[in-house]
Amino acid sequence: MTDMENVTRTTCPYCGVGCGVLIEKLTDGSVRVKGDPDHPANYGRLCSKGTALADTIGLEDRLLYPQINGKRASWDEALDSIASRFRQIIAEDGPDAIAFYVSGQILTEDYYAANKLMKGAIGSANIDTNSRLCMASSVAGHKRAFGADTVPGCYEDLELADLIILTGTNLAWCHPVLYQRIVQARKGNPDLKVILIDPRRTMTADIADLHLPISPDGDIALFLGLLAEISKSGCYNGDYVEAYTCGMQDAVSEANALSWDEIQSQTGLSSQELRRFYDLFINSEKTVTVYSQGVNQSRVGSNKVNAIINCHLATGRIGRPGMGPFSVTGQPNAMGGREVGGLANMLACHMDIENEAHRQIVGDFWQSEALPTKPGLKAIDLFQAVADGKIKALWIMSTNPVVSMPDANAVRAAIQSCPLVIVSDVQAHTDTLDLAHIKLPAAAWGEKDGTVTNSERCISRQRAFLPAPGEARADWWHMAEVGRRMGLEAQFDWQNPADIFREYAALSAEHNDGTRDFDIGAWQDRDDEAYASMEPFQWPARAGDVPSHTNQRFFATGGFFTPGRKARAIAVTTDGVSQAQSTSPDHAFILNTGRVRDHWHTMTRTARSARLSAHLSEPYCEIHIDDAKRLEIGDNDLVWIENGLGRVTVRAMISDRIKSGHLFVPMHWTDQYSANARIDQLVPSVKDPVSGQPASKSAHVRISRARIGSYGFAVLRDKPQALSLPYWTLARSKDGWRLEFALEEAPAAATPESIKAALAIDCANEPLAFFDLGKHRCRMAWFDGDKLVASVFLASEPLTLSREFVSSQLGGIWSGIAQRAQVIAGVPGKETPDKGKIICACMNVGLHEIAAAKSKGCCSVDAIGKATGAGTNCGSCKPEIAEILHDVAAE
Repeated sequence: MTDMENVTRTTCPYCGVGCGVLIEKLTDGSVRVKGDPDHPANYGRLCSKGTALADTIGLEDRLLYPQINGKRASWDEALDSIASRFRQIIAEDGPDAIAFYVSGQILTEDYYAANKLMKGAIGSANIDTNSRLCMASSVAGHKRAFGADTVPGCYEDLELADLIILTGTNLAWCHPVLYQRIVQARKGNPDLKVILIDPRRTMTADIADLHLPISPDGDIALFLGLLAEISKSGCYNGDYVEAYTCGMQDAVSEANALSWDEIQSQTGLSSQELRRFYDLFINSEKTVTVYSQGVNQSRVGSNKVNAIINCHLATGRIGRPGMGPFSVTGQPNAMGGREVGGLANMLACHMDIENEAHRQIVGDFWQSEALPTKPGLKAIDLFQAVADGKIKALWIMSTNPVVSMPDANAVRAAIQSCPLVIVSDVQAHTDTLDLAHIKLPAAAWGEKDGTVTNSERCISRQRAFLPAPGEARADWWHMAEVGRRMGLEAQFDWQNPADIFREYAALSAEHNDGTRDFDIGAWQDRDDEAYASMEPFQWPARAGDVPSHTNQRFFATGGFFTPGRKARAIAVTTDGVSQAQSTSPDHAFILNTGRVRDHWHTMTRTARSARLSAHLSEPYCEIHIDDAKRLEIGDNDLVWIENGLGRVTVRAMISDRIKSGHLFVPMHWTDQYSANARIDQLVPSVKDPVSGQPASKSAHVRISRARIGSYGFAVLRDKPQALSLPYWTLARSKDGWRLEFALEEAPAAATPESIKAALAIDCANEPLAFFDLGKHRCRMAWFDGDKLVASVFLASEPLTLSREFVSSQLGGIWSGIAQRAQVIAGVPGKETPDKGKIICACMNVGLHEIAAAKSKGCCSVDAIGKATGAGTNCGSCKPEIAEILHDVAAE
């Protein structure tokens, strides 16, 4: 049993589900990670990333000390320099010449400090967050409809619904624990139906009764058509509409103006698919519509959100158990950042910059006369202002915009041109940190204390269980110290995160008589001990309330936060949709970007884990089989994807899960882990005019087979440095590194000396080498005593060998020539098990093990789980296991 005295209850730092985690410190100094069975978000479940958290907390490649212009500095030197430069810039160019770009990775207390420093002390609203890239359209849609950024429902609704619509979300990979809650709910309610709306047939389609392969940005037409059908049906709730909404008549009129043929054309769906979707919605009162980046990351994202909300308002299906629109956030504290005013157009506690009464409340509370009166620059405009020279100082906190922003090459150039760039981060090197003049070491997950808010408005504690290494400090401390050095000691006189949270709670309750949704006033007088022992609670938690997680819902009987307390139905149109759906002969493909199952954002955390890199270890492009055949692209070929903004090189993955004319490339890979795979360099700076959110899923590109002389794979004991190759991708393996690479020359031109130099192999001994020039391939291996230093495989075509087996050889003992020959053979002997490609990262189960279990009579996913363990932890690999069983059966 676990000794709870050695256990820390904390929260997972990945997606917006906000899972509770138990961290047990072991006697050898390592930690054991388990899901918290008492946390209301996950009840003990964890996904593959959460399960592997212990792999990611080492000190390798950590930024441990402040630096100024590449040289180590003291904290006083760094902070005094920042404060001095800020004062100078404000005096010479005004407060709007300073900007902050922050992150859903920081804690609420950090967010509050950043917002107060920028808006309350510096006097500018030029603070935006990477949540602008994922949640801004949802915020805009909520505010237009509800008067506030209010998520009406809670996770329990997924278990109480009769119909769940998943639109623009690959829940199985991006929010696996919510996916598993739905899977479990289906077991208790066989009548529960699931609809997936997504251009790709993702792994989430495994639980879908209906998959609608919608055209990009066809969502508006789809939901306009639904609203028109609702208005003619018995599910139209006239009483709710009359009592609690306004504008519905105009919204319905706009919906009715769209013809059936136009709906089919814009959605790319058949009449039968549309009719089935509409009938299921109309006949299912308990309906939840879950949406995420596929809705938000669009030039018309805000209108998509309001088109969805309109359908729930028209039916009164909102705020009651098992029904409502549900925005799921991408980051662990995207919701906390929204609450605390991390966006450029907001003030703390869901108050608005452009609302004079709200400015008065916040200005008086902060004792600030500098509060801005207009919104600041949103992310795209902010970096454009940097490029234009209008921003003289830029502070980036815990995010990597050189990788994640659209037109990423232009963002990199803008940052390089800025006179003062400050970056607070955990890693010693990121694509963004390497451009900083002042580098500030931040405390990482496991080292810092504070709170986060998940997608259902549940606030949880993130607790430290490790000491901060070197001179790393919490982000809030960085900002508080700068505020003090700017002469505002009283405003930033916090001693710990509990002080900040109390202040934040008090501000939420200030002059709040229920007309503002966000109120956690119950926490304004609680002491440090209460903060330390805080249990997860859902807001609102007003003064006098007992904070708890009670599955609170909004709007079942109105009570919206508009001036008239009625919801606003927004009359949306399909204007602008055609731009995303049309292509040109030169750029004939529509590029969709997104996440993979086991990696996170720009991989600064997940790339530390060998098991998280085992499933998908390199960037890839999913392309339809017909397109690949037409362009003579083979499976595993390297391909170039390009447009006028740049070109990337990735691996081709031929598939029937994606529509012809469409491509999908994940957004995780950076220049730290691949030669040229930053896919957002191809995404133009097109944005939603209401929310300012970029359209990251509809760039226009062309694709071609890359001109490659040799395809290579290597396993290396030591991490290679400064690779200069046409293509390379680096990933951790159990005892070293695995490297996919390419050369311009053919295998026949390769020599041990050239390969050793190209891959930075550090070994004085001669290699064991094999050349088969007739088949255009060669293999080499270097040994140090009986240990393998490196093995390299080259061929003129993509290599077909078991990467997992080859990688496992780094830990072996190789004392004789016969054994060493097995290394360059690249295949296991008869008595050596070969897992094959890893399918289940949690339990380290490979494709060959699943196929072997199938051959022994395991014909279901559950049976495979019992035999191998695959799919028995987080379950996010179950759809892939089902697909493998189908393929094996077909063979």
